[in-house]
Amino acid sequence: MMLRGLWKLIWIELKVFLREPLGAFGTIFIPVVIFIGLGHVTALKAGPSPLAASSFLHVGLPVLASLLIAISSVLSLVTIISIYREGGILKRLRATPLRPQTILTAHVMVKLLLTAATLALMLLAGKRYYPVGVHAPLFRFTIALLISTWSILSIGFVIASIVPTARFAQPIGAVILYPMIGFSGLFAPVASLPPGLQLVAKALPLTYAVSLLDGIWKGDAWSAHLGDLAALVAVFILCTALSTKIFRWE
Repeated sequence: MMLRGLWKLIWIELKVFLREPLGAFGTIFIPVVIFIGLGHVTALKAGPSPLAASSFLHVGLPVLASLLIAISSVLSLVTIISIYREGGILKRLRATPLRPQTILTAHVMVKLLLTAATLALMLLAGKRYYPVGVHAPLFRFTIALLISTWSILSIGFVIASIVPTARFAQPIGAVILYPMIGFSGLFAPVASLPPGLQLVAKALPLTYAVSLLDGIWKGDAWSAHLGDLAALVAVFILCTALSTKIFRWE
C-alpha cells in the first residue's frame, strides 16, 4: 500500500512539474543546450581533429552533471517545498494515509528522475555530435551520480526545513549554492586554491561529489574514492537526521 501511494505521488509530482513548460525547459533542456553549444564551439576551434571534442565530452559531462545536481537539489527542491508549505499543501498531504517519509521520498525520486533524464539527453547529444568512440563507465557513473544526488538532496531538505516562506527560498538557496559551485573544483582544481579556500572547499559536500563523478567518469576504481563516498554518506546521514528533527509541515 505504501509503495503504491509512493508511485502515485511521484506520478502526480511529475505531472505538476511538466505542466510548467518553462520550468521543464530550464531544468532538463537548458543544460543539454549548453552542453551542445559549448561542445560545438570546442569542435570548431579544434578543426578536423576529434581530440578536443573528445576531451570536452570526457570532462564536460561530469562537470555539467554536478552543476545540475546542485541547482536541482538546492534551488528547485527548496522552492517547491516552501511553496507547498506556504500553500498548505504539505499540511493536507500529511493528513492523508501516506507517511511523511513517503511524501518526502516522492520529492527525492522526482529529482532523481529529472537528473537521469537530463543526463540521458546529454549522453545522446554527445553521441550525435561527437562520435569519437568515448568509452566511459556509464553504469558506474550512474551509480556515482545517484549517490551524489541523494547526498546533495539531503542538504536541500535541511534548507527547506528552515526557510520561512517561498519568497526567501531562492535567495537562501543561492547563497548556499554559488559558493559550493565556485570552490568545489568544478572550474579549478582544489589543490590550486589558496590554503584558506582549500579548507572551505573541503567543507563543501559538492567538492566530494565533483571528485567522485570526475574520477569515475575517467575510469578510476571505487577504491580510489572511498574518502569521497564516506563524505557523501556522512552528509546524507547527518542532514537526514537533522531534517527529520527540524522539518516543518506548516
